Amino acid sequence: MATTKFAIAPMKAAQIPKPGADFEIVEREIPKPCAGQVLIKVQACGVCHSDMFTKEGAWPGIEYPRVPGHGVAGVIDELGAGVTAWKKGQRVGVGWHGGQDGTCVACRHGDFRNCRNLKIPGISYDGGYQQYMVAPVEALAAIPETLSDVEAAPLLCAGITTYNALRHSGAYPGDVVAVLGIGGLGHLGIQFRTSSAIRSRRSAAVPKMRCSRRNSERACTLTAKRPTQPTNCRGWAARR
Repeated sequence: MATTKFAIAPMKAAQIPKPGADFEIVEREIPKPCAGQVLIKVQACGVCHSDMFTKEGAWPGIEYPRVPGHGVAGVIDELGAGVTAWKKGQRVGVGWHGGQDGTCVACRHGDFRNCRNLKIPGISYDGGYQQYMVAPVEALAAIPETLSDVEAAPLLCAGITTYNALRHSGAYPGDVVAVLGIGGLGHLGIQFRTSSAIRSRRSAAVPKMRCSRRNSERACTLTAKRPTQPTNCRGWAARR
């Protein structure tokens, strides 16, 4: 990746100075995008367990200090040279996939996720735990106006993970699926499955869940999209 240039105005960032160290809030200069990059004004950033790779130095080759954070929602503030498919002021997101080289065997087969030189925000370069970040254009996803920044940010990591799991599971609208755990990913999986069933079929599709009593009420709220569903909620939570 090209060396990032810097402007004058300062911004705040939450960085990890070295492996295993605590977060520290620092002031930095706002970076300037190079060719093929954009500068994003960060509006929201998801918090993911994978951030521990940066926090603890558990991913080889991380250069410190490093700003963690993927699952970023923001607005393009500046375009680097040669960027024509995006425009200033456009809402964009950046997920775990932070760019590819486009030349390795995997990329030539269209398998960008397994790029030999895959880039990951917050690991390969500074991520979204800052007010502005630079990202390559191949890492960008457009965010529709129907989603707020806070809603969009987690969809770029936890949302993609659960949606793809359901999409490739072989389950169809109306099928019963099991969601183990109602955490950051599980609660999205429940909503994806419930929503797809409502759109496609009138018969109720009830996700089965394994959850603690603390989460049972939350699970009821997420699945109570049809009048028939809440009646079974206590039974789901009781099956542990």
